[in-house]
Amino acid sequence: MKKILLVLLAAVLLFGIASCSKKEQASAEKKVITIASDATWPPMEYVDENKNIVGFDVDLMNAAAEAGGYEVVIKNTAWDGIFAGLANGEYDAVCSSVTITEERKATMDFSIPYVNAGQVLVVEAGNDTDKVLADMKGKEVGAQIGTTGAIEVQNTAGAVLKTYDEIGLAIADLANGRIAGVVADAPIAADFVLQNDEYKSKLKIVGVPFTDEYYGVAVKKGNQEILDLINAGLKKVIDSGKAKELEDKWLR
Repeated sequence: MKKILLVLLAAVLLFGIASCSKKEQASAEKKVITIASDATWPPMEYVDENKNIVGFDVDLMNAAAEAGGYEVVIKNTAWDGIFAGLANGEYDAVCSSVTITEERKATMDFSIPYVNAGQVLVVEAGNDTDKVLADMKGKEVGAQIGTTGAIEVQNTAGAVLKTYDEIGLAIADLANGRIAGVVADAPIAADFVLQNDEYKSKLKIVGVPFTDEYYGVAVKKGNQEILDLINAGLKKVIDSGKAKELEDKWLR
């Protein structure tokens, strides 16, 4: 009887060890996706007081990774050159409030869209004259370099584009009266104007979003493996309602 019990115990131990080994192997085999993000765009992505990269995009990518069975590493990367780094293989993807455009789709691939964020115009709180971008004729309007906001200003007759490396610098110039307006994605503008104690009494968003734009995760052209993994995770997060929860947390 003792021999039988010892044999059974040994079998249980071996099964346990094998089971743990399989779990560790599965964990070790998880695909790690490195994602570049310009962490200067609260509430989408920014560095908090503890030096951690946080925000809607960060939470979304972590949730998608958990749902899709892979892991993500977020790499803080300056916007200027972020797409060149993607093309050069310095990281696998870019998730940084990137608007899906036909021009960008020619040089990179995009995930399914995950949030709609049109452009809005921000002006000083006491400005009751400038209601739309067309009203900014002959005036300087700020936008972050290389963004769709900058493109909208460029395409507006008479408006004078002033570009910035970070949208926060444009907002600061507007608050200090150095420029007449700022064009930015609606979630970014809302964070600066509605949530920021320094600016909410000085600035306002006028009108409603004047573009219909969607954010997506950019990957190197032809990298179908990474694109499929990201899409699988994103779809589960969107279908489960988790993405909506994150929108309520960060964007409302």
